[in-house]
Amino acid sequence: MQLEKATEGGTTAIIVHIGPEEDPAEARAQAEDLLPVHGAVLLRGLGISDPDSFHEAVRGFGSPTIDSYRGGNTPRSTVSEGVFTSTEYPARYEITLHNELSYAHQWPSRLFFCCLVAAETGGATPVCDGRALLADLDPAVRERFESRQVAYHQHLHGGHGLGKSWQQTFETRSRARAEEYLTAAGARFAWTTEGGLRVTQVRAAVRQHPATGEPVWFNQATQWHPSNLPYDEADLLLSVVDSELDLPHSASYGDGGAIGADDLAQVRRAERRNKLSVPWRPGDLMMIDNMLVLHGREPFTGSRKVIVSMT
Repeated sequence: MQLEKATEGGTTAIIVHIGPEEDPAEARAQAEDLLPVHGAVLLRGLGISDPDSFHEAVRGFGSPTIDSYRGGNTPRSTVSEGVFTSTEYPARYEITLHNELSYAHQWPSRLFFCCLVAAETGGATPVCDGRALLADLDPAVRERFESRQVAYHQHLHGGHGLGKSWQQTFETRSRARAEEYLTAAGARFAWTTEGGLRVTQVRAAVRQHPATGEPVWFNQATQWHPSNLPYDEADLLLSVVDSELDLPHSASYGDGGAIGADDLAQVRRAERRNKLSVPWRPGDLMMIDNMLVLHGREPFTGSRKVIVSMT
């Protein structure tokens, strides 16, 4: 077994090369030791070729997989038990760095990505260490996010409109079940006269990692903010809504105040300085500590099939 270190800024990922005669259990044990330190470990050489072998590889780590993406704001499909497609978003667009479900009251602790088909160009799943990003921010910007938190706003249609419907989002057609989920999540919500649903969830922007005790950047403020819309679609989308709150999702500070353009720009610069991309090879499995490390997706050409499990 050979270890390779990839580093950019304050982010490091370890690539574990597994030979054909080597025991995958030893590689998993190595990954378990490395993950709390670096937050991202890529296992290369496990021979994964389909969703079933990927699921078996994830099960080898011992934690039960999450079988539902209830409450998630991005489009993805279930491939098999505990296995989902990665976010279904046009190939020409970047998916910006974020922590999975950090806007929710519960989130996965670990993410497992597997490449079954590599893109012709691009298509990497970049990562960024949330500790490095936090340390890279001006103290005043960090203080604003810590003290004011982040409010995530969703405008979910009832069957026709922009983005996901509330039925898709909460995996039910029952208003009562959707309300039950939102009440348990501590969210504010209101039904619209058109049959849609408005939701606001206020969450911390910085959290303490439960295992390491370190403060980490853990939010999706830049991704949910309207300034993250693709430049060739932003004007069109904003022209058909009365306010930013009519978009499928948007973000503000937790007290309702707008997040300043300078604050967002500084966070994005820190993301770029600490972003690490390792090109996919078919059969690769990347393991991510969801609280320590942000992830995204680069634009790509050609076919690309990356699947994901969460634990």
